[in-house]
Amino acid sequence: MSLDRRSVLRGAAVGTAGVGFAAVGAVPSLAQATPEPAPRPFPTDRPFPPLMDDPNGILALPPGFKYAVVTEAGKTTLKTGQPTPTLHDGTAVFGNGTKRYKLIQNHEISGNDPLGVPQIPGTVYDSGVGAAGGCTVIDVDRDGTNYGEWVGISGTLTNCAGGPTPWGTWLTCEETENKANGTTRLKDHGYVFEVWTDGKTNHPVPLKALGRFAHEAVAIDRDKEHIYLSEDASGPNGSFYRWTAPTGYRLGKESWKDLQDVNFGTFEAMAILNDDGKPIPDVAYLTSAQLLRPFRVKWVAVPDRDAVSVSVRKQLTDGQVTRGKKFEGVYGTHDGVYVVNSFAKIGTTDIPADGVPHEGMIWFYNYKSETIQLTTYFPANPAADKGAAAKYEDFNFDAPDNVTVTPWGSLILAEDGLASSHVLSTVPGGPTYAIARNQLNDSEFTGPAFSEDGKVLFVNIQTPGITLAITGPWRDYLS
Repeated sequence: MSLDRRSVLRGAAVGTAGVGFAAVGAVPSLAQATPEPAPRPFPTDRPFPPLMDDPNGILALPPGFKYAVVTEAGKTTLKTGQPTPTLHDGTAVFGNGTKRYKLIQNHEISGNDPLGVPQIPGTVYDSGVGAAGGCTVIDVDRDGTNYGEWVGISGTLTNCAGGPTPWGTWLTCEETENKANGTTRLKDHGYVFEVWTDGKTNHPVPLKALGRFAHEAVAIDRDKEHIYLSEDASGPNGSFYRWTAPTGYRLGKESWKDLQDVNFGTFEAMAILNDDGKPIPDVAYLTSAQLLRPFRVKWVAVPDRDAVSVSVRKQLTDGQVTRGKKFEGVYGTHDGVYVVNSFAKIGTTDIPADGVPHEGMIWFYNYKSETIQLTTYFPANPAADKGAAAKYEDFNFDAPDNVTVTPWGSLILAEDGLASSHVLSTVPGGPTYAIARNQLNDSEFTGPAFSEDGKVLFVNIQTPGITLAITGPWRDYLS
């Protein structure tokens, strides 16, 4: 999301107000069903203490927590000598059996940029000068010490989020539909690519079976038979998608070879069903009144997943699928997958005229029951319509974007909202607390990722591009 939604509040500070769940607006008749239990037992509600200002003006944290800067665009350098690229976004952390981790990090660069990802031979998809996006890999320890950074893939565009694979690689997503133009872009874009951590394995090929659209994030299910994908787009709003493997096929280390085939497996869009079996046109018809209530889901085949002439989301009508403004972060668990909608406003193309404005939704799709539940809801904020007249105190948490699940089962959200941006902690159906605030500027947080041992939370300030390692008594508040 662009920074203009919060530009009237540059430099503002924020408290740790929780999220309300008041129902607003009217909704159509919806499926009546007994709520399912939460996806898994969740931690006891333990609010984080108020955030303390950072004397260095970068990151406000609760008492007992500290941070270290791992990389900073234009200041730290790659092993090849070039500066760290800018616009840090989706990130995953992989352990290697020691106190060291490997981070794979997206750089959401949409064109030529002096701090673009260097096109290192062997890593390049599109050698055009306008394809300056990609991923870097960072070798880092628990204290945030940087032991080296290198290019994992280059020659891509607008690498937004993605998702880790069960075999220890990263699926990076291009949030664009740009096609080749013969000059700055020599190939079509809007694909998913696989990235490795070892600095040796490189296969910069598009996984065309996963569609060509404005990808945000992905998750692979526990059986390695499905991949779930979000779309951050509007005009019309985007969809949530599912790729399904051919019968008897299981995803694995060599699947990148098969996924290059645009016709491999099936590719479908989600429809959330009303009680009459018809799709709800947009998630903005639902409010906090539907928290933890399961809705049946149907998957609808996409005619042309490579979008040769028509965008994927435009190939299906409102009567066939359920749309959502800014389908954002995705994160898979043993039982299902979380997916985020950032916000929706009346009076624009964001939602239908009879929908309900909101400042964010978190959903959980259950693999086994094929149902979806609204687990967290951020009510609409009237201050959003005040423009420059808005006061900081008018704002609550809003616009969740990237999401991750902690080792204890709770959720971490990266806020991309109207006021100062936060890293947030929440549990389905429960309150939301701030665990960090950006004091440096009005940029969003991106790429929250916990180390598997629960020692470190890595997160980025997207602009100018800073990776932070946060340590402290996480278990005291999240377990």
